[in-house]
Amino acid sequence: MALKKLVFKPGINREVTRYTDEAGWYECDKVRFRQGFPEKIGGWQRISGTSFLGVCRSLWNWVTLGSINLIGVGTHLKFYLEQGGGYNDITPIRSTTAAGDVTFAATNGSATLTVTDAGHGARDSDFVTFSGAVSLGGNITADVLNAEYQIVTVPDANTYTITATATANASDTGNGGSSVVGAYQIRTGEPYEVPLSGWSGGTWGAGVWGTGGVSTEAIRLWSQANFGEDLVFGPRGGDIFYWDATNGVNTRGVYLSSLGGASNVPTSQNLILVSDINRFVFCFGTNDVGSATVDPMLIRWSDQEDVAQWTPASTNQAGSLRLSRGTEIVAAKQARQEVLVWTNSSLYSLQYQGAPAVWGAQLVGDNISIASQNTVAFASGVAFWMGKDKFYMYDGRSQPLPCNVRRYVFEDFNTLQYDQVFAGTNEAFHEVWWFYCSADSETVDKYVVFNYLDQTWYYGTLARTAWLDSGLRDFPLAATYSYNLVNHEQGTDDNQTGTPAPIAATITSGQFDIDDGDRFAFVWRIMPDVTFEGSTAASPSATMTLLPLANSGSGYNSPYSEGGSATGTVTRTATVPIEQFTGQVNTRVRGRQMSIEMASTELGVKWQLGSPRVDMRPDGRR
Repeated sequence: MALKKLVFKPGINREVTRYTDEAGWYECDKVRFRQGFPEKIGGWQRISGTSFLGVCRSLWNWVTLGSINLIGVGTHLKFYLEQGGGYNDITPIRSTTAAGDVTFAATNGSATLTVTDAGHGARDSDFVTFSGAVSLGGNITADVLNAEYQIVTVPDANTYTITATATANASDTGNGGSSVVGAYQIRTGEPYEVPLSGWSGGTWGAGVWGTGGVSTEAIRLWSQANFGEDLVFGPRGGDIFYWDATNGVNTRGVYLSSLGGASNVPTSQNLILVSDINRFVFCFGTNDVGSATVDPMLIRWSDQEDVAQWTPASTNQAGSLRLSRGTEIVAAKQARQEVLVWTNSSLYSLQYQGAPAVWGAQLVGDNISIASQNTVAFASGVAFWMGKDKFYMYDGRSQPLPCNVRRYVFEDFNTLQYDQVFAGTNEAFHEVWWFYCSADSETVDKYVVFNYLDQTWYYGTLARTAWLDSGLRDFPLAATYSYNLVNHEQGTDDNQTGTPAPIAATITSGQFDIDDGDRFAFVWRIMPDVTFEGSTAASPSATMTLLPLANSGSGYNSPYSEGGSATGTVTRTATVPIEQFTGQVNTRVRGRQMSIEMASTELGVKWQLGSPRVDMRPDGRR
């Protein structure tokens, strides 16, 4: 008999086989490593019972001069300011009609209303708010009409339909009166990349005549940054908007070009950033002064400390420059003493030089790739990002980031949804997280984590759409497909919907054996080394399983055990601060190689696995 202590290397390694990964961990979900040992990740708790409309792709946190803690929330339908768990709609108004330009038509027995407004410029899913309307004569009263509606269909340039909150009857024959005003919010976007095919689906001449090839409609991505206590924000490929904190959270944002003194404000941009150095507003991928054509490699910046002045002059520091490596600017990030700018093939460092050049660009990385606008995270003075086939870092030098799960991530990846990739930090655990879509998914369903302190990798499944780790909040925040925000690392369970649900966490090792695996081993006892500190359940438990194989590379034995059980439940029965654990678990397992699995699926459970031991003896050479 021999008592064998199982000590595994920290982190997951999927670049080799299970057998080659002896003394290592091979797969996991909802598990991280602390001091080299695996533990279940913390739970998440929704910040309030309210929700927003649309899929959130951008979060930004700042505090006003009045000490109001705000989060900008950009979705594919709206833009909000979160305060105290409430979501205040500040989506800018695109246009407002003159009184009487809008009329309504109802059909008896239907809640669908046809709205006539010549040249309305709206599209499906856009939002419009009506005011000044009178009753149509029956169920469609003034209160029903004077509200915000989401447009259902747009049959032509002069009409569209909405769904009223009441069903019309035979008396609804009016048109809403001659004082109706329609206020149209800026156009909505797409929640993810939408493949287009057929006529207009691709560039001219691409594909068989009459089909037009295949392309995609861009996802709605926002960029935002605070300018003092105010907010500058805008959707990729759209205008720049401004929200003034002195007007309150119930006031909508406005076009930046509408501010007093505004001059040559860009009419389109792909990315907005406000520099920490001397406070300039940057636009990346924008139109030049005097031109309406967007140059995807052009950078423009406003005058110093002036959000609205964009006309270069000898009396100000507004200006522009064009990058040369690549075909489009993808991302930008404020670093310690520079602004980092990624094109689709290179990395540049922007540094403030003062007049007359103001800002200069230096090439600091070439022949690289980047997955998306939101894939960069800055932690511990280093920029980390996901490329299209590997990970990178920049600490003054651009270089690939060694990764033990690279094949696992990029061989199960929906490359049509690169723009959904986003990164975030979890500073409390020295982690950078990336979220992405697996090969068969059009929504984000997986994550991969790099622990930059321990230089380890791990991964799992989780559906999120945006992430924010701010020192102004107690917990990292994430946006969900339930259209709300949740605090991560709060509690032990999944409380995304308000009803706690258990988080299934699991980790499985590589294979181990006796000596060089030339003999079978019989395991009759496991001595687990598990702590349940932090659990809220009265008797938290986890399951430890031995997975035997006849040979490396073969499937697991079926059944796992020799007339007994390969699984033991490790339970904490004490509820006092001094922890007491299961001393041993009896098993009857036989195999040439074995893996060990730790898993939990119950409410209120938190655990960390140490160094379990197994009692094993040789059992033949077959």
